[in-house]
Amino acid sequence: MKAAVLNNTNKPLNIENIKFNTLQEGQVLVEIAYSGVCHSQLMEVRGKRGVDAWLPHLLGHEATGIVKNIGAGVSKVQIGDRVVLGWIKGDGIDAACASYTNGDKIINSGKVTTFNEFSVVSENRLVKLDKNIPLDIGVLFGCAIPTGAGIVINEIKPKNNTSIAIFGLGGIGLSSLMATKLFNFEKIIAIDIEDKKLELAKEFGATHVINSKTQDVSKIIQELTSNQGLDYAVEATGLCRIIEIAFKNVKNAGGLCVFASHPQNGDLIKLDPFDLICGKQIKGSWGGDCNPDRDLPKFFELYNQGKLPLEKLLEKRYTLDEINQALNDLENREVTRPLIEINTNLE
Repeated sequence: MKAAVLNNTNKPLNIENIKFNTLQEGQVLVEIAYSGVCHSQLMEVRGKRGVDAWLPHLLGHEATGIVKNIGAGVSKVQIGDRVVLGWIKGDGIDAACASYTNGDKIINSGKVTTFNEFSVVSENRLVKLDKNIPLDIGVLFGCAIPTGAGIVINEIKPKNNTSIAIFGLGGIGLSSLMATKLFNFEKIIAIDIEDKKLELAKEFGATHVINSKTQDVSKIIQELTSNQGLDYAVEATGLCRIIEIAFKNVKNAGGLCVFASHPQNGDLIKLDPFDLICGKQIKGSWGGDCNPDRDLPKFFELYNQGKLPLEKLLEKRYTLDEINQALNDLENREVTRPLIEINTNLE
């Protein structure tokens, strides 16, 4: 099969023909239809996660596909099922990581990889995809939606008539923004440096937008909240200085900042301890506190009801051979969520 392999960080991925081994207990062979690309993969390729001890290895953690074979003990899916692949642990066997080969070279992988035509996936990284959802749209249920929407639904659990700001309108930020419309917010503020994304944010329900490149974010937030600060902030840029700004702008006595982004290895957040004493709260999010088997069916239903306009996130498509271009475009902010078309005939 064809796969994109990371042999060295800060180098392009190599498209190679590799082989997978016999399935072990709890492993599932999936033929990949579509894969997403998020900043996690970009950071791995660019070496921003620190020393990579697993080279060479495969990448990718959100995709859709068709189950082709199952290993011993697998009961959650059957051959022929349409499935979502994601990195967040769900029900089922937590199987061993797969390995692949290219001649004598061993190629490592995690519990799930998606930049390849076939993937050996741990059972607990799969969920059956709702029959009404196209395979290309289904990709977003692997990471963007459970993380972004999960932050709002599972972790913030907002009260009525409150204020929230979303910092950074990539896949995670826009997914959080979509979820805000499920609640009765008084103010929904979207913040980014691109006017195109801010216009999209208005379509997704933002009551106010701020271009942080040309406007004073803190000043505007304080004006919009009568100098009280935000009830909630979601940070999704991956920049420590933006995490600090988001935290600074939540209110005393209970304001909550949740960040899902993963800053570059070695970067540190600097906070004023007095803000914590005054009751401001900050926490990181691990996948929106999502249990895929519990939450994805709810998200599927929201999509089917027209409450998650996910088509608007997938504005540019690439082939697997164009994976490096997809990474470059994501890095240069030319695309919100690249979609890799690996086998469009699987529908």
